Amino acid sequence: MAPPPASSLPTAVLAWGSGEDGQLGMGGYEEEDWARGVAALDALAVSAVVAGSRNSLAICADGRLFTWGWNQRGTLGHPPETKTESSPAPVDALAGVSIVQCGEEAERKEDGTRALRRDIPIPQRCAPKLKVRQVAAGGTHSVVLTQDGHVWTWGQPWPPGDIKQISTPVRVQGLENVKVIAVGAFHNLALTEDGILWAWGNNEYGQLGTGDTQPRSQPIRVEGLSDLSLVDIAAGGWHSTALTKEGEVYAWGRGEHGRLGFGDDKSSHMVPQKVELLVGEDIIQVSCGGTHSVALTRDGRMFSYGRGDHGRLGYGRKVTTGHPMEVPIDLPPPGTSGSDSGGQWQARYVACGGRHTLAIATWTEVDE
Repeated sequence: MAPPPASSLPTAVLAWGSGEDGQLGMGGYEEEDWARGVAALDALAVSAVVAGSRNSLAICADGRLFTWGWNQRGTLGHPPETKTESSPAPVDALAGVSIVQCGEEAERKEDGTRALRRDIPIPQRCAPKLKVRQVAAGGTHSVVLTQDGHVWTWGQPWPPGDIKQISTPVRVQGLENVKVIAVGAFHNLALTEDGILWAWGNNEYGQLGTGDTQPRSQPIRVEGLSDLSLVDIAAGGWHSTALTKEGEVYAWGRGEHGRLGFGDDKSSHMVPQKVELLVGEDIIQVSCGGTHSVALTRDGRMFSYGRGDHGRLGYGRKVTTGHPMEVPIDLPPPGTSGSDSGGQWQARYVACGGRHTLAIATWTEVDE
């Protein structure tokens, strides 16, 4: 799901979970067990957020890009003076460029290999011949969706082995009329305009949804969802989700820590299965992190589940669970420090990272 259009309503950026790399943007490195506002962004009209493995990004309505968190390899878009940065700062190299979307850096494995190319701390243009609609980044590869519905990729699709690194974009054969893509650490999903879901990449936990654990270098149809009206998809470290038009969630892949939302069942699932514990909640978006997930409802509530240490579930308890629990939004009304019964904060978009989560919330007046 793409972030909603910029709202004229008062907006807040929320963050919770691990802060060890400054990825919460609150000026320190403490973890947060509850959803807290990122005060440094209060004066900015933030329209989109991206949570990476260890860093964060915010896009403003005027196209400015702010980044914070881990920067040891120049991941924040400027040369690293320090390894981490705990406050949002603009990417000066992109001043004058109107940013509309950023790729998500999924949870990655530490395989100990050396990058074949030098780090690039200053943003450089790539894929100049492609008219891109959506971008996404995995552990060691990148994927883009073009305006004509084609998918292109480059990098190393999964850790060293039988897959060669690709330094220039290559079109993924067999995919036409794609409307949205989702990229996990080392696997990919593509949903076409006719509602068919395709998957390829690494598959050791069944995250491709094909009923087995065999990797695929080319897209394969996810048959278990063929009779559903799918509207959105998401991919995490090693798990996947799909959302139906009716607001129901299906999940598959690695089940450890309860990240699939199947209650006490923490086993991996190689085919999509409905998340019964979210039935009736009218879900409009699901975001998958490294080991946790968050589902967003139409009325602006968030439900989190999965690994609970570092406060990544956001409801005050470091309990790992496969039972979705609501994440409270306990912020004062905009412009005040007191309480006001005339409105409430409602989440509009959520982004899960490796061990933290970001969300955009708007203040909505409540009719008496």
